[in-house]
Amino acid sequence: MLLHYQSKDEVLKTLSSNVKKGLSSEQVSERAAKYGPNKLREKKKKTNFQRFMDQFKDVMILILIGAAIISFAVIYIEKNWGELFEPALILLIVILNAVMGVMQESKAEKALDALKNMSAPHARVLRDGKEKVVEASELVPGDIIHLEAGDFIPADARLISSASLKSEESALTGESVPSEKDSEAIIEEKAPLGDRSNMVFSGCSVTYGTATAVVTATGMDTEMGKIANLLDSEGEGQTPLQQKLSQLGKYLGIVAILACAVIFVVGLVNDLDPLHIFMTAVSLAVSAIPEGLPAIVTIVLSIGVQRMVKRNALIRRLPAVETLGSASIICSDKTGTLTQNRMTLTKAYVEGEDIEDISENNADSIKELLKLGTLCCDGSVVFGEGEEQHLGDPTETAIVFAAHKNGMSKDELNKKYPRIAEIPFDSDRKLMSTVNNIDGKNIVIVKGAFDMMAPRCVKGDMDTAKRITEEMSENALRVLAIAYKEIDKVPSNPTSEELENGLTFMGVVGMIDPPRTEAKVAVATCRRAGIKPVMITGDHVVTASAIAKELGIFLEGDRAITGAELDAMSDRELDEQVESISVYARVSPENKIRIVKAWQRKGQVVSMTGDGVNDAPALKAADIGCAMGITGTDVAKGAADMTLTDDNFATIVDAVREGRGIYANIKKVVGFLLGTNIGEVITVFAAMLLWHKTPLLSMQLLWINLVTDSLPAIALGMEDVEDDVMDKKPKPKNEGIFAGGLGIKVFLQGCMFALLTLIGFYVGEKTMGSIEGGQTLAFMVLALSQVVQAFNMRSEHSLFKIGPFKNKKLNGAALISTLLVALVLFTPLNSIFGLVFLKPELYLLGVGLILVPLVVMEVSKLIGLIKHRK
Repeated sequence: MLLHYQSKDEVLKTLSSNVKKGLSSEQVSERAAKYGPNKLREKKKKTNFQRFMDQFKDVMILILIGAAIISFAVIYIEKNWGELFEPALILLIVILNAVMGVMQESKAEKALDALKNMSAPHARVLRDGKEKVVEASELVPGDIIHLEAGDFIPADARLISSASLKSEESALTGESVPSEKDSEAIIEEKAPLGDRSNMVFSGCSVTYGTATAVVTATGMDTEMGKIANLLDSEGEGQTPLQQKLSQLGKYLGIVAILACAVIFVVGLVNDLDPLHIFMTAVSLAVSAIPEGLPAIVTIVLSIGVQRMVKRNALIRRLPAVETLGSASIICSDKTGTLTQNRMTLTKAYVEGEDIEDISENNADSIKELLKLGTLCCDGSVVFGEGEEQHLGDPTETAIVFAAHKNGMSKDELNKKYPRIAEIPFDSDRKLMSTVNNIDGKNIVIVKGAFDMMAPRCVKGDMDTAKRITEEMSENALRVLAIAYKEIDKVPSNPTSEELENGLTFMGVVGMIDPPRTEAKVAVATCRRAGIKPVMITGDHVVTASAIAKELGIFLEGDRAITGAELDAMSDRELDEQVESISVYARVSPENKIRIVKAWQRKGQVVSMTGDGVNDAPALKAADIGCAMGITGTDVAKGAADMTLTDDNFATIVDAVREGRGIYANIKKVVGFLLGTNIGEVITVFAAMLLWHKTPLLSMQLLWINLVTDSLPAIALGMEDVEDDVMDKKPKPKNEGIFAGGLGIKVFLQGCMFALLTLIGFYVGEKTMGSIEGGQTLAFMVLALSQVVQAFNMRSEHSLFKIGPFKNKKLNGAALISTLLVALVLFTPLNSIFGLVFLKPELYLLGVGLILVPLVVMEVSKLIGLIKHRK
């Protein structure tokens, strides 16, 4: 709807909207039905049937299905109906595998959708005469919305009123400089987008000022919607780790196919049934290729992200989870993140007395100081439902709260000693003054910076007061002085010259934004984990350094510098000194980018916090941008990889811990799947070369693949984060998944499974006198030893130290896998799978062989522990 050329009143009339009341609930419902949700059209999602069919696009699966069809044809031609079960069972298992794949993909997609919904943008809208916050997708044409600096614009809208409004519209117009907006402008109908200064557009952001606007278009009708097909969408991109694993799967596939080709040739040379040996070779290839690995990794990542939400960290992009595990530098804002974001009065001094700590029962002279200070404050503290809410300037609310603690409420003081006149605070005078009627006298109360107050005082020991003020400042306290005088008559237009001279000095109060109690513990955790915490703040360097020392960020030999000093440094000088600087004070958003880049040039992985519009470039530049959920603007949240819903430094450290835990779990899953799959390939390959026999039939291999791959792997990926995960150094940025000897371990584990299975096959065949006896014991050992291995992979520590059955999901998965193996071992179904009932002593041998991986892995872990201690 093009409304930029109409006046404000005409637009409101056209849209049947009211600037004072907004739309009614009935109008919203009607328009929502007419225009639909305020969303760009998403790419159509695949149906479960399409996903199911996609499972059969894999070449190896198609070859296997082809082999089964050929088998059916041979059976039909030869009329050998007794052989019908094997190809039918293979097709059934392939279908079951496809169903498992669809379930995995659906679960991963649901988790990702939940992630998108968590970070959905919101809008402030006027409806039924009340302002409320709704999801941006619920907006309809005619809605009255309020915008301010840092907001994303949720829909195309015509400005009704604006104050110094600027909008960043580069996504639409390509113009890098924010566009100035004017609600009063009347624009030509054919004016290009960039010249429509009375309009704001969906997908852009407000960089400066405030505005009220009426929504003119939503969803695909917006200017952004019109070019939606040209925009970069998130698509279905994989994370870097998933890409590496997909590539790995291809390499393993090539190796498996080559091994299977050798197996097939050896079988033919030794006069084995060509169809049987072909089916076995192809089945082995299907089992050996971990095609479900990327989907399982998505599930593990997504479950980890949901776990992070419970810890107040909202991840917007899955790759950020991987990066978190590598974080080596955390650059954090001070106010509200490392501190409580609440100024607290801690010290007070009254003329002629000692400094006193603020308590709930201070001396009468201190109470008098707090009384006058409170009367000269506009800020207030509201109490309700066990919570206090500080409204107004934080330095004022600190004084008001200290008075309240001493039994003097601001409301009661204002009633008892009413304000008659005032001169508001301004940044030039750095003072605020009020005139109050106290006990029938006109008392002028002045509060403000000591250096501005001192020359105006005619009574008081100003030298002592100056010394105490400096002493408090050196201890990082923000100091306010309070003075007073009595006047006979209150001027009708009071001026600074009249009220703020000839004062009697009364005292000073010192306040600080105290550190969060949990931040100190979090900083210590960072140090232990090899992560360097860095404080970046707009506050004074003395205050910042004092807080940093208290928290353990600023250590012996560290430096604190200002933004001005940073500006004076070249990039080379900064690179040389960056490792020794722990505190940056009085910095600009541009400084933040330089700090990030300097650490990145050192090969470090940097996390950076930010909340303002101007912080967005630094958040994008950082490896992990962390936006503030409470104080952060929409623009900052949009640029960040992660949002802290509680604005707390400890949450960043918790998120790093979770990130490390998730990455460790993915390594466990990869190690488990590849170790077991390599074991299957070596087993069949070695048996064919040694004895020219197949130790496992195609359907047996596929059943093992179905039973032991998916469920235990996903459950293993949901393992709790290990206690010592933050006792290790961060992993290097480009470290491969097989770093730390995982590749060698996987191969050795594969050899172990193969050896145990071959022993089972050899002994079973000799004892039972048939190849079916050998295949039955081999099947039992290979399938159930893999279930045992899932427990071994839970930790590098002894299974008995961490609690063998602590992972309840793995317990359930292992039980289901074991029952499915038992189903084909101990019921009449065994004949369909080419299995037989064994002698009791062979079952006992099988149990012994199944438990060998537990013993081997426990010994390996013990040797590793001894080496580590040495």
